[in-house]
Formats: sequence, C-alpha cells, structure tokens
Amino acid sequence: MAYRQTPAVEARLQDNRSRILDSARTLVSEGGWREAQVASVAAAAGIATGTVYRYFPSKAELFAEVLSAVSQREVDVLTEIAKSDGTAIVRLHAAVGTFVRRAMRNPRLAYALIAEPCDREIDEARMTYRAAISEVVRSIITSGQLADEMRSDVQSDIAASVIVGGFMEGLIGPLSPLSRQQNNATDIYRHEVAILADQIALLACASVAVSSGPTR
Repeated sequence: MAYRQTPAVEARLQDNRSRILDSARTLVSEGGWREAQVASVAAAAGIATGTVYRYFPSKAELFAEVLSAVSQREVDVLTEIAKSDGTAIVRLHAAVGTFVRRAMRNPRLAYALIAEPCDREIDEARMTYRAAISEVVRSIITSGQLADEMRSDVQSDIAASVIVGGFMEGLIGPLSPLSRQQNNATDIYRHEVAILADQIALLACASVAVSSGPTR
C-alpha cells in the first residue's frame, strides 16, 4: 500500500516551505541575492540547512521562486489597474506610477528583482516577470489605440517593451544600494517618491499619447 501523508504532515511540510520562502524574501530585502545564503535562510526559518534542500534543490531555485512569488503580486496589482475604469492614458499613468511607488517602499528588494546581478535561473524568472508586466501594459495600449486615445502608428507590443524597459531603467538609480536613501517613513521621502512616480508615468504616457501635430 502506498504511503499517504496525513493532513497534519502535509500542513507541517507546507508550513516549512512557507517559512523558507518568507525568510528568503526577508533576507533578500535586507541585503540582496548575494547576502542571502541558504544557511542564513535556514537559520531565519528555524530549520536545518539540509531541510531547505529538501524543498529547493539549489539556492538559485529557491530565490527564483522568491522572485516569481513577489513579482506575481506586482503583476496582479497592475492587471487590476488595467481592468479598471478610465481612459487608457489614465490607466497607463496609474499602472506605471503604482509600480514605481510600490518599488520604492522596499528599495533593496525591488533592486534585486529588477537589476541586481544574479544566477541564470533567477534572471530567467526576472525575464518572465518583465514579459508579464509588458503584456499588461500592451493590453492598455491596445485598448487605447482601439479607442483612438493612443497613437496607432506604433505597435503595441513594441511600445509596451520600450515603456517597461524605460520605467525599470529609470528606477535603477533611485533603488540602488549605492544611492542615498532617506527614511521611507518621512514626509520628504514620500513626497520625492510621489514626484518620481508622476514623472516616470508622464514620460511613459507621452510616448504613446495622441499628438495634436504630425508624428515622424
């Protein structure tokens, strides 16, 4: 007879897995990919290092899943904005601005997700994430083109790739651990983030907005 895990065992295994992922995410938030070692994750989760490898065969696979889980939440948030009421320009501005503000809530984690050098498996997960973000932006642009709210002389997929690449590139400096970071609980920091989010969103919208004059 094949062994079947009891509900209690299954719950314990799932709890271990969740604790590993939560601990890994916290460590990445504090020091990026390089500082988050498997032994440190195990210690933070209160389990043996060997137990981590029971769930994740390698460090790269563990952190690729961390990236995927965190990134999916961002994709979900932007998808809801894309489906909301309002013109395409309003939704695009909201989507880009929201992405920037959410990234700046946890700059170290966002830098790891967007730009920090990493293992191939992690980078592949990062590319999947960027493609998903681009697809959300493409859907907004397509709806704007159909409603004559956005330029029809550009392909929506190309425009989306340029916009996503642009706002992620625009975040690298502000997110970088080498840049001066203020306490994100201060009014000054929140004001600067609001300006950053609005500026990046305005530039993204300007690239696809219908112009009153001829385009080249």
